[in-house]
Amino acid sequence: MLFSGLGIAASGMSVYKTWIDALADNVANINNVTTTSEPAFRERFVIAGAKQYTDEPGTGAEVQGVAFGDAEGRLIYEPAHPLADANGYVRYPDIDLSTQMSSLLIAQRAYQMNVSVFERARDAYQRILEIGR
Repeated sequence: MLFSGLGIAASGMSVYKTWIDALADNVANINNVTTTSEPAFRERFVIAGAKQYTDEPGTGAEVQGVAFGDAEGRLIYEPAHPLADANGYVRYPDIDLSTQMSSLLIAQRAYQMNVSVFERARDAYQRILEIGR
C-alpha cells in the first residue's frame, strides 16, 4: 500500500500506451484498400477499466479488452485501381483521421500525466528514504 502511487501511475501508463498503439495501427491502415469481396481493415478500440481486486479497491487501471469496428468499410468508386471490382469499386476502412488524431492527442496527454505522477511519487519516496538515513 505504501508504494501504491507508483503502481497506479504505472498501470495508467500501460493502458494509455496500449491505446496509443491501437490508434497508431488505425492511422497506419487508414488507406488500406481491399476488394469488395474482402473485409476492410477494422478499427481498433481499447476497452479499459479499473483493476478488479477483491482485497484492495482503487489499485489502478487495466486493459480489459479490444473491440473492432465495422468490416464493411466504405465502398469507393475507383475504376482505375487494380483491386477494383467489375463495377469499379474498392473497399476502404471506415476510419476518420481527425477522430484518430484527436484521440491520439488525448491519449498522449494522459500518458504524460501518468508519467508525471509516477516521477513525483518516485521523488517523494526517495526523499522519504533519505530522511530515514
